[in-house]
Amino acid sequence: MRAAVGAFLVAVGCTIPCLAEEPGFRPPTAYPPGPLGEMVAKGEQIFTDTPGEAGLYARSALSCESCHLDRGRDSQSSPMWAAVPMYPQYLGRNRRVITLGQRIQDCFRYSMNGAAPDLGSNVLTALESYLFWLSRGAAIGAKTPSRGYPLLSDPELDPNPDRGRKVFVEKCALCHGHDGQGVKRAGRYVFPPLWGPLSYNWGAGMAKVENAGRFIKANMPFGLGGGLTDQDAWDVAAFIDSRPRPQDPRFTGDVAETMGKYHRDGDYYGRVVDGVLLGASP
Repeated sequence: MRAAVGAFLVAVGCTIPCLAEEPGFRPPTAYPPGPLGEMVAKGEQIFTDTPGEAGLYARSALSCESCHLDRGRDSQSSPMWAAVPMYPQYLGRNRRVITLGQRIQDCFRYSMNGAAPDLGSNVLTALESYLFWLSRGAAIGAKTPSRGYPLLSDPELDPNPDRGRKVFVEKCALCHGHDGQGVKRAGRYVFPPLWGPLSYNWGAGMAKVENAGRFIKANMPFGLGGGLTDQDAWDVAAFIDSRPRPQDPRFTGDVAETMGKYHRDGDYYGRVVDGVLLGASP
C-alpha cells in the first residue's frame, strides 16, 4: 500500500517523510517463526488490503491501513501496538466489555461497511495475530501518549462544511478526487473514498467530526501531517462527514429514532445538508 501511494505522490510531485513511531518503542519487524509467523504475515496482508484479502466481509473500499497508517505502526494515527494492550475494555458504543476480536468485528461492520467475521475464523485470527505481534513488548494496560489520534484544540469557530469544502478542494482533492471518491491505481484504491457508497458508514468512528478532525490534523495531506490549522482540520472534517454515506447498521427503520438513540451529538446523521436528509438513503 505504502509503495503504491508513494509512487502516486512522486508522480504528482509530492514526497513522503518517514512516518512517526513512539519514542522508546519500536514494533517488531521480523515475523516469528513457523505457523504463527505465517498467520502474522496473512494478517498484515489483510490489514493493508482488506477489500482484496477479506472482501467477503468488507463492502467499503477502505482497508484497516486507511485509518491506521504505515501498517498500523504510525504513532500519529491510532497505532495498533498502543491499542491492543488495552483490551478487553468497556466501550460506551457497545455498552459492554469487549475483546480485541469483537473490536475488530466492529471495524468490519462500521468502517468497512460489511459483515463481521466469526470469532475464531481465519480472517479474524490472522488480524488478531498480526496486531498482537505488532504490540509485542508494549506495556499491558498502559495508556501510551500515542493511543488513538492526537488531541485537537477546540475550534475557534463552529466547524463549517462550507469552509471545509474550500479546504478540501485546495488540500485534499488531489488525492481523494474532487468528488471525494478516491483514486485507484492498477485496480486498487491508493486513496480511499471519503463519502458515498464505498466509504465508511454512519456508525463508524470516523463519521464523528472530532475523530475525523484529529486524524486529518495529524496525518493529512498524506505525508504532510500538521500542515493544516486546527480550524481547517475541524472544517474539512465537517465537510467530509456531512456528505451522504451508507446507512448505520443499527438503523431502526426511522432516521429520527436512530438519530436519537445513536447520533445525539458529534456527527451529521439526521441533519439536512444541501437539501439532503443525511441517513435517509440506504
